[in-house]
Amino acid sequence: MSLPRVFIAGVRRGRIEIGQAFGRPRELFSFLSTPALFVVLALFVDRDIPGSSVPMADLMVAGGVSTMVIQTALLTLPQVLATDREDGTLLRLKAVPGGIPAYLVAKTLVVAATALLGAALTLAAGALAVGSGLPVDAAHWLTLAWVLLLGLVGLAPLGAAIGVLLPNARQALGLAMLPILFLMIASGLYFPVTVMPELLQNIVQVFPMKWIAQGTRSALLPDAALSAETQGSWQHLQTLGVVGLWALVGYLLVPGLIRRTTRRQSGSRPRRSELV
Repeated sequence: MSLPRVFIAGVRRGRIEIGQAFGRPRELFSFLSTPALFVVLALFVDRDIPGSSVPMADLMVAGGVSTMVIQTALLTLPQVLATDREDGTLLRLKAVPGGIPAYLVAKTLVVAATALLGAALTLAAGALAVGSGLPVDAAHWLTLAWVLLLGLVGLAPLGAAIGVLLPNARQALGLAMLPILFLMIASGLYFPVTVMPELLQNIVQVFPMKWIAQGTRSALLPDAALSAETQGSWQHLQTLGVVGLWALVGYLLVPGLIRRTTRRQSGSRPRRSELV
């Protein structure tokens, strides 16, 4: 199948999956619960970021925006891939010309739509209910856009690797959740990273979550909030370098990992209901 036809097939599949994801009450409630949680938490935060007059509620909303991207790429995507691998979907697509590339296009669209729509809802709800700030000009909107998109590109390969390596969807969620949540907390998504021990501050700089959160704050918070940043600056070049490196390494290694994992399968794993 030619590349344009693969892309068209992937877009068509992605549109169907997006409609299914937001068309069922259970999935819609689950999707809306995360933005609502951060807005509620922000309503109960009544102090300022240390060393500034910027409300901590604004930092909480910015953390919610970052969380939508990280959660979708590292928790939702692995569950989807693990389920599709376990029930034989990936194996069946392997027998279809252009099936796997079209599948990856579709999943990219679904992940991007879920993460960016969730981030937009969090941002809008925070502005309306909490009074948190929006980007003040076109440059800040542009910063928010490239940080979130780069974050998705940088994290999606890692999420895909988790999904194809772990045995099933439940383990993909259970084993991944604790270390990911720890890194998110330590990376300063929900309170200033400078309150963490210095050793931990140095460790989280290796991972993209810290830089995605910091880049998001740079677009949403005034420069007065720099008092709570590790270097007293937004470090956009470092954000671009670290997250970009994760994206480059991921896209070089993960496609081969998916192919090798699929090659080892000889058929779909029977579901428990089919064994009864």
